[in-house]
Amino acid sequence: MTVDARSARHALARATDAVAEATVAPSFSRIGIGLRRRLEEWGEPPRMEGRVALVTGATSGIGQATATALAGLGADVHLVGRDPERGATALDAVEAVAPGRAHLHLVDLSDPSAVAAFGRRLGDTTARLDALVHNAGALTRTYQTTVDGSERTLATHVLGPYLLTAALAPLLFSPVPGPDESAGGPATIVTMSSGGMYSQRFDLGALEAGPDGYDGVVAYARAKRAQLVLADAWAARFAPAGVASYAMHPGWVDTPGLTEGLPTFRSILGPLLRTPAEGADTAVWLAAGGPTSEARARGAPPVTAGFFHDRRLRSVHRFPVTHPSGPGDPQRLLAWCAERTGTETPVPGARP
Repeated sequence: MTVDARSARHALARATDAVAEATVAPSFSRIGIGLRRRLEEWGEPPRMEGRVALVTGATSGIGQATATALAGLGADVHLVGRDPERGATALDAVEAVAPGRAHLHLVDLSDPSAVAAFGRRLGDTTARLDALVHNAGALTRTYQTTVDGSERTLATHVLGPYLLTAALAPLLFSPVPGPDESAGGPATIVTMSSGGMYSQRFDLGALEAGPDGYDGVVAYARAKRAQLVLADAWAARFAPAGVASYAMHPGWVDTPGLTEGLPTFRSILGPLLRTPAEGADTAVWLAAGGPTSEARARGAPPVTAGFFHDRRLRSVHRFPVTHPSGPGDPQRLLAWCAERTGTETPVPGARP
């Protein structure tokens, strides 16, 4: 392909992406990822031999697809889920792709004591963690609380990931360089948010829903918005260790969670929904170091934070009313999570 033809193709890809993103439905559906993959000529994510990844919510849907893809790239993958039967099925699926590289852990991420105990166990048996993918989530239609009295949506999407990241931070600070650049380097955190977060602004005071007038969809969207803020907080806190922290959304994906949480939405948009593997693509690309690899190829500094969709940085707002309340939100949310859980987030280089 000539230079002029390549430039024209890139211009077409950018224009198509902009139109799709502006009109939402083509961007979030399987149409968007299909167009972008072809026009932008996506390559395979970097190989991950010698690296270690952990994926929460890995026993079905996008999480299982993410774990399977990372194992296929050569990583040792820790699958975290709650359901023993689904866990066994997912473990078999990943093992079929990468024998001997999958490990299953049954953990309820909404239970603080269970998360802390799991963090200690993994720290005792694992020297490092190169990629941590926060994928676990659930949309509940009725108000529910966890064993410690927290609203379940908040516990699953915000407090649980906060606690898990705090527990595993020492492993993220010490990845061991491999025989080449693709197998070493700083660790990466990937947080699976949702396009639904565009409907809500970040409001720390309204983050935890109460039982009166409970709306599960709103609680879910607020938690998903908070995940972006928490991802930015980790990027700032862990920057001295070179840890990248990204948030992303997978588009509209046909998963068991969608069927259970939004059955009407699924029935209407069924033919346009992405497969779990399509929904997982950007998470896999981020976890494998895709932004760093592409930046290196261009001779540019790597992007180590931000909100992605279909392998591109995206705006975190679509409507003026959803702009955050202030630039200090990441630090305020980090402090709030620390107070709520009684657990501080470690600082790279600090003595335990």
